[in-house]
Amino acid sequence: MIPHENIVLPQATILVVDDTPANLTLLAQVLKPEYRVQLAVSGAKALEICRRQPPDLIVLDVMMPEMDGYEVCRRLKADPATRRVPVVFLTALTRPEDESSGFEAGGADFIHKPFNPATVLARVRTHLQLKLAEDHLLHHNAQLSGELEARRREVERLRDTTLFVMVGLAEFRDADTGNHIQRTQEYVRTLAQWIAAQPDGPDDLTEAAIDELAKAAPLHDIGKVAIPDGILLKPGKLSPDEWRVMKTHAEHGADLLQRAIDRLGDDAGLMLTFGKQIARHHHERWDGSGYPDGLAAEAIPLSARLMAVADVYDALISERPYKQAMTHDEALAFIRNGSGSHFDPRVVEALEACVDEVKRIASRWAD
Repeated sequence: MIPHENIVLPQATILVVDDTPANLTLLAQVLKPEYRVQLAVSGAKALEICRRQPPDLIVLDVMMPEMDGYEVCRRLKADPATRRVPVVFLTALTRPEDESSGFEAGGADFIHKPFNPATVLARVRTHLQLKLAEDHLLHHNAQLSGELEARRREVERLRDTTLFVMVGLAEFRDADTGNHIQRTQEYVRTLAQWIAAQPDGPDDLTEAAIDELAKAAPLHDIGKVAIPDGILLKPGKLSPDEWRVMKTHAEHGADLLQRAIDRLGDDAGLMLTFGKQIARHHHERWDGSGYPDGLAAEAIPLSARLMAVADVYDALISERPYKQAMTHDEALAFIRNGSGSHFDPRVVEALEACVDEVKRIASRWAD
């Protein structure tokens, strides 16, 4: 924190509140050589002045009619505009419990009547210095927060750019996929949002998690970079041996992303975790007949179950050199027939509920 003795105080405004005019006059005489002084003869008047323009510090009498100083202080501390204004109580009360009441109300200090002018000046200056130091610290923290947020955005842009390049490598080697990456990303986001909005939706499927999940979706086929061109680009049907090699893209993708997670450690974040789940498990089937691990039902990560529906649906409605495209209704019927065997029934339910939005996504990002 900034040392108090190094702080140069600008001319501050002090509000003095006391129902005794003689006390107001005396305090004004003490304070005016160094400060701008405002006077109020009641708590209500003090609150009115503070609503117009909060002072830098308030010297507040405790024993006043209608509204005592404690109540005035409580109201000041309840208002965000005056919460941080220091309140120094001025009182003839000397019992320890009176001071406790003042501190509980939010007061910063006490000056006892009859008061010594030097004491008043010293206490006022001390609390103005503390307030100014606090203001400097808050301003500095706000600047740091802004810089950290800017750095976070920079790191996020770098991460997203790196992701774009990684996905681009896989797309470059499999040109037939067109806008499949973009469409499946938006399908996954839409399906996850529907599931999260249901009364029994997973608690951890938050808006932030869904955003990371959608960003991870394009990584589902990243492992294809490890598949030889002769297999990946073959226009006809794969042989059994070729198909065994092709299926290894799920494990290759997960291994690649695990290396990134290991390198980043605690900074890896949800996106890479979701990406690894999707890359390895989006070819698993609800009934356990998928690959590479033969997982079944909810043992398959939700991220991969979402991707499975999105990936197959988009493949069905897309034309390829080796097949014609299905209509949306035909693709939906195919997915529905696979509910409970190939696909998670809840994700299929989400697809049916969101089919109009899915069609809009397919149209917007058509090849």
